[in-house]
Amino acid sequence: MDERTTRPPQSASGPAAEAGPGGRGWTLAVVCVATFMLLLDLTVVNVALPDIREAFDASFTSLQWVLDAYALGLAAVLLTAGSLADRLGRKRVFNAGFVVFLLASLACGLANDTVTLSVSRGVQGLGGAVLFAVGPALIGQEYQGQDRGRAFGVFGGVVGLSIAFGPLIGGALTDGLGWRWIFLVNVPVGLVALAISLLRMREWHPETAPALDWWGLVLFSGALSLLVLGLLRGETDGWSSLPITAMFGASVVLLALFTVVERRRGEQAMLQLSLFRNITFNGVSAVTLLCAAATMSAIFLLVSYVQNVLAFSPWETGLRFLPLTLTLFVAAAVAGSLTTRVPQRLLMGTSMALIAVGLALVALTGPHTAWTALLPSMFGIGIGMGLFNPSRASLSIAVVEPSKAGMASGISETFQQVGVAIGIAGFGAVFHSRVTDLFAQSAAGRQLGPAAHGFGEAVAAGGGAEALGRAPRHLVPALDLAARTAFVDGLTDVMLVCAAVAAVGALVGFAFVRTRDLHESARTETSKDAGAPAAVSGDEAAQSGAVAVAPSRSESREPAGGAR
Repeated sequence: MDERTTRPPQSASGPAAEAGPGGRGWTLAVVCVATFMLLLDLTVVNVALPDIREAFDASFTSLQWVLDAYALGLAAVLLTAGSLADRLGRKRVFNAGFVVFLLASLACGLANDTVTLSVSRGVQGLGGAVLFAVGPALIGQEYQGQDRGRAFGVFGGVVGLSIAFGPLIGGALTDGLGWRWIFLVNVPVGLVALAISLLRMREWHPETAPALDWWGLVLFSGALSLLVLGLLRGETDGWSSLPITAMFGASVVLLALFTVVERRRGEQAMLQLSLFRNITFNGVSAVTLLCAAATMSAIFLLVSYVQNVLAFSPWETGLRFLPLTLTLFVAAAVAGSLTTRVPQRLLMGTSMALIAVGLALVALTGPHTAWTALLPSMFGIGIGMGLFNPSRASLSIAVVEPSKAGMASGISETFQQVGVAIGIAGFGAVFHSRVTDLFAQSAAGRQLGPAAHGFGEAVAAGGGAEALGRAPRHLVPALDLAARTAFVDGLTDVMLVCAAVAAVGALVGFAFVRTRDLHESARTETSKDAGAPAAVSGDEAAQSGAVAVAPSRSESREPAGGAR
C-alpha cells in the first residue's frame, strides 16, 4: 500500500511519529493485548471466587463486590475517556489508562482483605474503561479501506476470545499458581505492551480542542455509575427496595441534567446530542446493547451449566468452550475482509440472526445429555459474535468525523457495558426465579416442604451439590434429578428469551443501519490499483456497502479521502 494512505497527520508528535507506516501494526497489537486483558478480567475472577472466599473467610456479599466493583468502574467512564482522548491526545490518555490498570492489577494481587481487593478492582475497571474506549479510535486512525476492515476483524476476534477464554485461563492460573496470579499476570504482560506503546505508537490530537467538559464528565459518570450499580445490586437488595429505587431515580435526574448541560455546550459538549438524530447511530447503539444483553448473560449461564450440571472443572469447562472460541475467531477474521464489500446492515442483521439461532439451539440440551449437545449452539453463537464485533467496532466510529472518533467509541462501549449489566442482572434474575419455582413445584421438591424454595435458590446459584450434601440421604437421587431438570428447563426458557432479544436486534440491524448516514470520511472505498482511497457518493456507497474509514485527522488539514 502506498505510504500516504497510512501516514499519520502532521499533528502527530514524539518518537512514534518517526516509526513509519509499520507502526500501525504495533498499535493494533497493543490495543488487542490491552483489550484482551481488561475483558478477560470480567470473567476470570468467577473461577477464583471459591479460593478468594477461603483465603479471606469472605461473605457472599463481599465476593459480590469483588465482581461488581470492576464492572462498575469499567462502565462509569467509557464516554468520558473517549472524549478526553479526543481533547488531550489518544496515545497519552490510552497510556495513562494502561498505567492505572497495571497498578490496580498489582494492588489486587497483593490485597490482604476483600475491601482492599474490591477497591482495587474498581480502580482497575476505571483504567480498563480508558483502554476499551480509546482502543478502537487508535485503530481507526491508523487503518483504512480493506486494511481497516481486517484490523477490526482481528480486534473483534480478540474481544470474543477474551470472554470465551476466561474460564480456561482462570482455571489454569488458579489451580497452578494461586488466585492472586489472575491479577499479577497482567503486570509483566502489560509492562511489555506499555513499553511498545510508548516507543512505537503515534500520537494524535486535533490542532484545536474544546475545553474539558467537567460538568458533563461528572454528571454522566455519576448517572451511569448509579444505573449500573442499581442493576448489579437489584437482585440482591430487592428491585423495589429503597436503595435501588433511589439509585435509579438519581440516575434519571443526573441524566436529565447532563442533557441540559450538553445541549447548552453544543459543539463543545463531550457528547454531541445531534448524534441522536442519526438513524444509523441509534441503530448501532440499540443493536450493541441488545447483543451484549443477550450474549453475555447467555455465556455466563452456559458456563454455569457446564460446571454445575455437567460437573466439569474450570479447566475442563474452558476446553469444552473451544469450539465457540475458535469459531468466533475465524468468523471475525472473515468479517474483517467483508466490511468493505458487504453492506454493513447485512453484516449486523445476519450476525444477530445467527446469534438468535444459536441461543435457541440450547433447547437441544437436557439433564443428562453430553456436552456435545451444545455444539450446534456454540457454532451459531460463535459465528454470529465473530461477524458482529468487527462491524460494530468499525461502525461505532464511522458515524462521526475522525476527530471525534474517541467520543463515538466511548459511546459504543458504554452501550455495550450497560447491555452487559442489564443482561446479567435481568436475565440472571429471570433464570434464578424460574429455576427456583420449577424445583419447588417438582415432586421431589414438594417432599422438602418449606425448605424447597431455599434448595431451589441454591440450585440456581450453582450450589446444588452442596445442597444435596445436606439433604436426607434417601431423597438424594430424586432431588438430584429434580435439580438437574429445573436447571436445564430454566436455562432453556431464558435462552429462548435471549434468542428473542437477539432476533429483535437483527431486525433493528437490517432496518436502521444505513451507509448514507455515515460521515463523509467513512464513505470511501480502496482503489485496488493505486491503493489510495477514492471518494464515492452517498448513493454509490449505499449500493456497494463501502464503509472504510480514513485515518483520523483534523478536517482542516486533510481532505476526507486522506490523500495529499
